[in-house]
Amino acid sequence: MKRTDVIVVGAGPAGLLLAGELSLGGARVAVYDRLPAPAGQSRALGFNRRAAETLGQRGLLSRLGDFRWGPMGHFGGVRFDLGMLDEDHSGVLGLSQARTERALGDWLADLGVPVLRGREVTGLRQTPEQVVVSFTGPGGAGEQSAAYVAGCDGAGSTVRALAGIPARGWEPTRGMYTAEISGVSPRPRPIGERLPGGRMVVCTPLGRGRCRVVVHDPDLPSRPEPGALTFAEVAGAWRRLTGESIDGAHCHWLWACGNRAALAGEYRRGRVLLAGDAAHEIPPLAAWGLSAGLQDAANLGWKLAAAVTGRAPEGLLDTYHGERHPVGAQLIRDARAASKLYLGDEHLDPVREVVGELLAHQGAAERTAGIVSGLGIRYDLAKGEHPLLGRRMPPGQQLTLPDGTRTSVAELLHTGHGLLITTDPTMAAAGDRAGGVDVVTGTWTTPPHPGLDAVLVRPDGYVAWTSPGTTDTLTDALGRWFGAGVPQPAGR
Repeated sequence: MKRTDVIVVGAGPAGLLLAGELSLGGARVAVYDRLPAPAGQSRALGFNRRAAETLGQRGLLSRLGDFRWGPMGHFGGVRFDLGMLDEDHSGVLGLSQARTERALGDWLADLGVPVLRGREVTGLRQTPEQVVVSFTGPGGAGEQSAAYVAGCDGAGSTVRALAGIPARGWEPTRGMYTAEISGVSPRPRPIGERLPGGRMVVCTPLGRGRCRVVVHDPDLPSRPEPGALTFAEVAGAWRRLTGESIDGAHCHWLWACGNRAALAGEYRRGRVLLAGDAAHEIPPLAAWGLSAGLQDAANLGWKLAAAVTGRAPEGLLDTYHGERHPVGAQLIRDARAASKLYLGDEHLDPVREVVGELLAHQGAAERTAGIVSGLGIRYDLAKGEHPLLGRRMPPGQQLTLPDGTRTSVAELLHTGHGLLITTDPTMAAAGDRAGGVDVVTGTWTTPPHPGLDAVLVRPDGYVAWTSPGTTDTLTDALGRWFGAGVPQPAGR
């Protein structure tokens, strides 16, 4: 059997981004997906600010074509003013998941990463040295060995089940219908129109004569049969709740789901790892699940690539679970709370009023916006008091290089390497580059924080060390994350 470093199971956004990250890190990777072709469905319409920054760090936003930024200034339908915040928390709106997947697929094609469609995983065997994946495909049954397998295969993850990884579940309490249609023009309700009894209808215009309609109703099945929903049922529910007829519409796709939530007990078991919905099933709400999956991929990709290429320091791969599992748990809690506010009946109106009053204060709005946008994430990466430590490095920060050219943190991260930015040229003079860290000397156009002399940024964009402000030395930080001494300057 021909050896592959990593098999990524699932060609959704998380799986595709993970495969690209692995390839950038030097791993030999292949993507398996059970569907013979992309589904073309767009259950998420955009993603949050941090997910957009994650794609921007690899130069991928330009591949998405035209899209719009918009303020996601609400929590569970309770609006608040993002304009009072110091930083832009707006996300990408109205962008179909199908278009995101096409852009990521084109990127993988440029990288030479194969996406093998119609290949369904049926078994896993782990040994201390490898994983053997059994599958069925267009050519029949087969097996493939790999150093690791990454399950990005959705909420009902086959990989998770085959690996024996338990998941804590929260049972569904209500259902929803979604359909993408054309040929009719129901009144837009992009954030949703609340109706008595905990019911809601949503209509989001998509352009080109299309729109998406969503029906939330406690009377809908919370555990719908897969593939059983008909458009007549969607149209009937829409007519019953709104009085509008969409019966004559052309339906491009439809979907019934409940609001179940689940969290894998382990994001890693031996040589099997989980990301995206396979790791955390988040109730459908504002593309939180897709956004979190992209950030899982960015966190895991560089670490797993370092492991398979022999560069990883001891314990690096275990930090994936340590960092992302708490984020998944918090997201599920927050999404369940937001869903109750969003879909609860009129008895929750006093709670909505109180939450609205609280969110009129900048501190509360900042905290809530950090949840929705993903900018509030902070990992425990080192000892120290610097406010950037463990947080994402603002990717729009500009540097002027010694030759006078100007660049941004996001542009410097396109390679997928770690990044040491220093204003002191002597810091870049020693060491080697074996750890995959680029050194850039320059001056901040606008310092991200007063007095910041140097900052070590991981490939996923998070700050692992600062000078001043971190107790650990630079050598300590490089050893922990890259297994290397002080790197040499990048060729600039």
